[in-house]
This record gives sequence, C-alpha cells and structure tokens, in this order.
Amino acid sequence: MTDWPNHDAAWREWRTAMAGERMHHGWLLAGKRGLGKLDFALAAARELVVQDNSLTNNNIQPVTHPDIHIVTYSAKDDKEEKKRQNGNPYELSKQIRERDIGHVQARLRTRPTLGERRVVIITPADDMNTHAANKLLKSLEEPPAGTFFILVTHRPSRLLPTIRSRCRILRLPELSDLELEAMLLAAGQGGDLTPAIRAAQGSYGAAVRFAEMELAPIAALIERLLLRGDADFNARADLVRLIGPRADRERLQAVMDLAQAMVADHAKSTGNSSQRSALIDAHAQLVALAAQAPTYNFDTGLLTLEIGSLLMRAAPASERAHG
Repeated sequence: MTDWPNHDAAWREWRTAMAGERMHHGWLLAGKRGLGKLDFALAAARELVVQDNSLTNNNIQPVTHPDIHIVTYSAKDDKEEKKRQNGNPYELSKQIRERDIGHVQARLRTRPTLGERRVVIITPADDMNTHAANKLLKSLEEPPAGTFFILVTHRPSRLLPTIRSRCRILRLPELSDLELEAMLLAAGQGGDLTPAIRAAQGSYGAAVRFAEMELAPIAALIERLLLRGDADFNARADLVRLIGPRADRERLQAVMDLAQAMVADHAKSTGNSSQRSALIDAHAQLVALAAQAPTYNFDTGLLTLEIGSLLMRAAPASERAHG
C-alpha cells in the first residue's frame, strides 16, 4: 500500500473515535481525487472489524475480509453481467444504482461473519443515482447492529443533504509539492517532475496519471489556450487530436482534472481581477462539465472542443478581442 503522508491527522481522528464509548456509524471520507481515500477507507475498515489494538496503519493491508463490503460500479446491464460471470471483459455502469445498494443491504440482514462489526465502503459515493442514495439513507437512519458506513467522496456537495447530515466528515488534505516529489520518486518516476507536480495541484493520483498517460503535450496546449486563446482554431484541433477520438473514460477524466488544476493555478497567480474572474468562471464550468460527463453519452470530439472553448474564453487575448 502507498505510504500517504497526508493521512496522519485523519488517522488520529479515526482512532480517537474508535477509542470512544460510541463509534459514529457513518463517515464521509472527503477530498479531491488522488489523495488515497480508498486506501484509507480499506485500512480503517480493517482496523475496525479486526478489533485488535496492536494493529497499526503500517502493517494493515487491504486484503479481502468477509466483513468489509465494497459497493462501487457494477456491470452495465444483464448482458454485461453475463460477460463478468464468464470471466470476460465487461462494461461498467456509469452510476452506482439502487440494486447495487440493495445487494449489500441484503447481506446486512445477517450477523457479521467473524466478529461483532462490519463495514460498508461506497466508492465513489458521489456517483450514486437518486434511487440508490435514497435506499442507502434508510440504512444510515437505522443502521444494523455493528454496521459502519464509509462513503468515499470527491465532491460531498453532490450527496443528499440528509446523507451528509448523518455522517461524520474526515477530510484528507492535498499533498505538498515536496511530498508529491518524494512519492513520485519512490514510485520510480524519473525525469523532470515539475510539470506533473504543477498540474497535479496536490493530488498524487493526478501526478501519476500525468506521467503514465503522457499528458505533457496536452498540458502545453492547455497553457497555450489559457495564455493566447485560439483565434485560428488550431489549438483546439490539436487538442482533439492529442486526446484522441476514442479516448476512454479514465483519460477524459484525467484531462478534465488537468484542465481544472491548471485554470485554478492561473487564477491564483494572476494579479488582474477581471482575468481572475474569467478563470474562476471557466473553472466552475469545467467542474460542471466533468460532473456531467460520466452520466451522459458525450461525443469525445465535441466534449474536447467544449473543454478547449472554455479554456480559450478565459484567455487574456479572448477578453481583449471581446472587449
């Protein structure tokens, strides 16, 4: 398991709660993508179900445990489920659905297998559809004995207010540039790490994706769009070409994360108030677009053009052209 230097405060809070008379049954593990939230959830769940005070974060591994249940994306439909059962590649749903929550709730009707406690991890909880969220709410309102819930969330605001109100929040902070550099070096990443660290904005996962997906040319195009706009349309055409006409969901998500990070970086560094306002607006629209992308069948080329257009409109050159 990755050693996460940004988890120390969360571990202190979690273990203090465990040592208390009554452990809260619902937890929101919040923070941007790439901060090790699922690693924390798995290790924390194991500490809770094993109930051995001698265990520490350093020697717990997220191995399979019958009292740790993970709810995440399942097969898209019955056809894809048959592929899964036959051991063949299959397509995942883009949401966590009511039946996914229902499957784990059915298992909660019996006692925990090995001890007195069990943990349900939902990841990412942001992607529960409305029916799934309402179904989960019933369990949070009346949790079965010895049952605890950890909701891994990148965007807590997307959860139902009634779910948030029934959970205690643990926030994982962003990593510093020095921490990111040390983690990348420990993972065997070489070369000039500065572009990856800058683009990652405190997210180790984003930094790794930057390196593994060879996003440096895309980052250069994003920088070009933010600084000079795209009056001749060439930069946006290049962006479509680099991202690719059949980019998978993970690559598109990485590009949108990269664009958001770079826009935020420009907004923090500019001394021009009107330019900062344009960048903040572009960032908000990129966040909205990223939230919609998993649930709609976007054409990759059109989605890429929309990303490029949002970036272009935030450029100083574009502001002057429309001023």
